[in-house]
Amino acid sequence: MDVAGGEPDDGFADKGLKRGAVGMTMSVAVGVASTAPAYSLAATLGFVVAVVGLRTPLLVVIAFVPMLMTAWAIKQINKADPDCGTSFTWAARNLGPRIGWFAGGWGTIASDFLAMASYAQVAAQYLFLLIGAHSIGVDATSPWVLLLGIAWIVGLTWLCWRGIEISAKLQMWLVIVEVIVLFILGIVALVKLGDGTAPAGHLTPSWSWFDPTKMSFNQFMLGLLLMIFIYWGWDTTTSINEETEDARRIPGVAGVISTFLLLGTYMLLTISVQGFAGLGHHGIGLNNVANQNDVLSPLGAAVFGTSLLGKILTKLLLFMVLTSAAATTQTTILPNARTTLSMAFHKALPPIFGDIHPRYKTPSFSTISFGVLSIIYYAALNFLSHGNVISDAVTATTFFAALYLAISALSCAWHYREAVRVSARAAFSDVVVPGIAAFVLFVVIGWSVKVYLDPNQSYIVLNLFGWHVGGTLFVVIITTIVGLAWMFALEPGHREFFSGETMREGLVLTDDDEIVHVAPVDAVLEAEPT
Repeated sequence: MDVAGGEPDDGFADKGLKRGAVGMTMSVAVGVASTAPAYSLAATLGFVVAVVGLRTPLLVVIAFVPMLMTAWAIKQINKADPDCGTSFTWAARNLGPRIGWFAGGWGTIASDFLAMASYAQVAAQYLFLLIGAHSIGVDATSPWVLLLGIAWIVGLTWLCWRGIEISAKLQMWLVIVEVIVLFILGIVALVKLGDGTAPAGHLTPSWSWFDPTKMSFNQFMLGLLLMIFIYWGWDTTTSINEETEDARRIPGVAGVISTFLLLGTYMLLTISVQGFAGLGHHGIGLNNVANQNDVLSPLGAAVFGTSLLGKILTKLLLFMVLTSAAATTQTTILPNARTTLSMAFHKALPPIFGDIHPRYKTPSFSTISFGVLSIIYYAALNFLSHGNVISDAVTATTFFAALYLAISALSCAWHYREAVRVSARAAFSDVVVPGIAAFVLFVVIGWSVKVYLDPNQSYIVLNLFGWHVGGTLFVVIITTIVGLAWMFALEPGHREFFSGETMREGLVLTDDDEIVHVAPVDAVLEAEPT
């Protein structure tokens, strides 16, 4: 069976990327590295604790459920349609071109773009902390932090442009060391809790930490929004599906495996760190506002001690948060470049976004342009409100991440809608689970809008013609307007895409063990006999 243009029956038309460059191990490594567990915990755990207190470990488990369901949905839709455009392509084919462009395409682009400034800033700060320049490292608005952050973006953009194999191998080794160091931190903290050598203010782990009756619904929803950011990123495995061996199977399976690895890592760290540090408002206590933006670096010396080995492990912990932020910067560039490549391939963006380097087989213009725009964006935010708007931009990231993940899950449910006629198992796996994932994520988005209508929930407050709006909601509104304006500006010149015609290209019908993958009639090529 061939698709239009004589392409083989591999489930996608050739966009020029290097096929078969990534295997299962590297794909899982990219999934975990994209989530950046060390960076995510350092930057977010303090805020989660401030919202839900001792119930943080419970929230880790609860947030895992919709993330696992979403990962399962993405695995299933990728099996039917392994296109590197992922959310954009799946939504455009199943829910319509405009939904695909904005919710899938722009949702992916916006979430990646908004997070870049924070990643670069944290990587730069931790490098100064690592070399002992604490006066610079603790000052997020230092020009030295800005310059080094820009250098990080330049270097990692070059690495992504240079080739997927180099990027994936680097991610694999970095994430192995990162997870090992985090596990050492967690285990040593638990050992000290057990032998009575933990500092004053420590807490004994208790089953009450998993008691949902001690948490209000509002606390739950606010905490869940933060936890989505902590878990977000594993779906990069499907963004590089066209460069992965067995593009239908490995990317989706790797995403599911990544979520389980993250669950184990986060459970160990939240229980051990919360017990060891306690919830005090001073010192290493997790409610110390001075440490809310970074709970891990103050813990290093306290957990590992001042011996030579302890000092080495403390430095290694700092290095891991640094490389974690750098790694997630790299794996943020990767999916964004492939999303815009696919959008150009399907005539949803100008052709220049589809340029492929003839030697490295990477999206040239998409990669480089994203790096350049990220630098401009980072530099601009750095000078607004003394950099506080970067924190609001990170929160705004979650809105768009939840949006494109929800739309991916919804696309899966719609794509497999005929499964309800086949069997209960197929209906549950391919329709019910994705549908629940989409519903939960949409509820989180709606509740988040309600919360951030209160300007005091943001780091900065702006007065717009007498209306006080928080920085988070302001970033969401501006980003939404930019995306809609770009889409409507493109429509007259890209009528073929917005009419749905180009989405026929590259999609084939394939047989599953139980059902035939079926998309809407106007989105599927009519299969020819083999």
